Amino acid sequence: LAGICKSTKRMGYGNKTLKECTVLLCVATILLLAESRRVKQPRCPASCTCTKDNALCENIRSVPHSFPPDVFSLSFLKSGFTEITGGSFLHSPALHLLLFTANTFDSIDEDAFLGLPHLEYLFIENNKIASISKYAFRGLKAVIHLSLAYNNLGTLPKDVFKGMDALVKVDLKGNNLECDCKLKWLVEWIHTTNAMVDQIPCSGPPLFQGKLINDLVPESFDCITAEFASYQPLMFESISVESFTFGMDTFVVFAQPFTGTCSFLEWDHVETVFRAYDSIQSTSTVVCKPMVIDNQLFIFVAQLFGGSHIYKRDISANKFIKIQDIDILKIRKPNDIETFLIDGESFFVIADSSKAGSTTVYKWNGYGFYSHQSLHLWYRDTDVEYLEISGKPHLILASSSQRPVVYQWSKSLKQFDRRTDIPEMEDVFAVKHFKVKNELFICLTRFIGDSKVMRWDGAMFKEVQTMPSRGSMVFQPVSIGNWQYAILGSDYSLTQVYQWDLKRGQFVHFQDLNIQAPRAFSLVSIDNREFLLASSFRGKTQIYEHLMIDLSNN
Repeated sequence: LAGICKSTKRMGYGNKTLKECTVLLCVATILLLAESRRVKQPRCPASCTCTKDNALCENIRSVPHSFPPDVFSLSFLKSGFTEITGGSFLHSPALHLLLFTANTFDSIDEDAFLGLPHLEYLFIENNKIASISKYAFRGLKAVIHLSLAYNNLGTLPKDVFKGMDALVKVDLKGNNLECDCKLKWLVEWIHTTNAMVDQIPCSGPPLFQGKLINDLVPESFDCITAEFASYQPLMFESISVESFTFGMDTFVVFAQPFTGTCSFLEWDHVETVFRAYDSIQSTSTVVCKPMVIDNQLFIFVAQLFGGSHIYKRDISANKFIKIQDIDILKIRKPNDIETFLIDGESFFVIADSSKAGSTTVYKWNGYGFYSHQSLHLWYRDTDVEYLEISGKPHLILASSSQRPVVYQWSKSLKQFDRRTDIPEMEDVFAVKHFKVKNELFICLTRFIGDSKVMRWDGAMFKEVQTMPSRGSMVFQPVSIGNWQYAILGSDYSLTQVYQWDLKRGQFVHFQDLNIQAPRAFSLVSIDNREFLLASSFRGKTQIYEHLMIDLSNN
């Protein structure tokens, strides 16, 4: 504008024009001054004291949203806000130092310090912080000194310091940190970071209490656990379940007593579910037991009525055909079937629970199965278990009328001889065995009373552990990798899953499963996955997947 005025004077427009220009200049100056007054600089908030470059806030109820632009050091003392919310300092980008001490807030939200690219010192000390968001410190790339000393922190979220690559010093003393799997990441971080971390004692668990986190190593932690997660319910009731492999494929078969069916399922590798494969129609079916002999699949079908039968898979016709009836005079009320090999010969044994029946061993002769040996009569056996004791074949018979009886195979006679019984274990419904580090154990099921775990000591079975039973008809050991479980079913409450504790030398409670009247369990390994199949006598048959869980990732 001044230049225009000078030009008009040179061009001869005279003093009048010059005066007009002078007036315009004055008006423009006044307008500019007025506009500058509209853009006010932030003032020091109430309850805060500000100097040229520092601000101190005391006894305030919330974090102010603006401070003078030249403030690069900000402190909060004895303030009453309960948390630091996300974006609390977006309007103070010049801060180099931020301090909180003796305040009452107990949590820090994610992105609480977003928008502070120049912050180098962050002190959050002597407060009541119990929790910090995993992303609380996101964006603090310039911080070199971080202190969280003397708070109420019991843990820290994994990777809470991620992106803070400029850190030189971290202070965590004065907290009650639990050195459990949730803090395994911190141990790993301490061993890899360039920042100096003060000595931090562990408040727990008992294994590490009093030790310094700085002295721990990642290998100190056992953080892998597991669970049986519900995977696929099957809309039928069943009383037994068996898994088997035939022709490079894996199958499962359920005995359905109310429909009189052996239901076969196969694994669908595309849909990743178990689907119907085939069935055998029968009457009041209680057991469908598979056995593969010389690449031939046989199914022993035990029935309460109408006799029991043996079926064979006809590959050319793609169906099961009945090839043999089982002697109805010996097997009147079958309750369990076991298959086994001795010296390369194939056998199966049926436990008969009738008053007039007889538990009988059958042998394959190349063409069919014939009665090989009848064991004790009139004892109403409910279960039979084949196992090896000291490398020798044995059978254990459970009975409703006597203590479990142990039979040993005689090589010379080629039959089983009674060896001993298990004392003080009357009314055992079923017996199952398992091994831990080459030691032999058995699980004995009682319907009411105490089910028990016993160990073979070289001469007899001795009690290791007692499990309260409330309507239990199955106490099934299951081995998955290095994990040993035992599943105690119940008709009246939840099914209890126990896990073997190597240090204690016994089972500890692991998980509860909600299964109505469970009768049998079977494990299936398919596509590097482990499935537990559970038969239910009064509800849906269930399939669970055994999932590995890394607690250090939680």
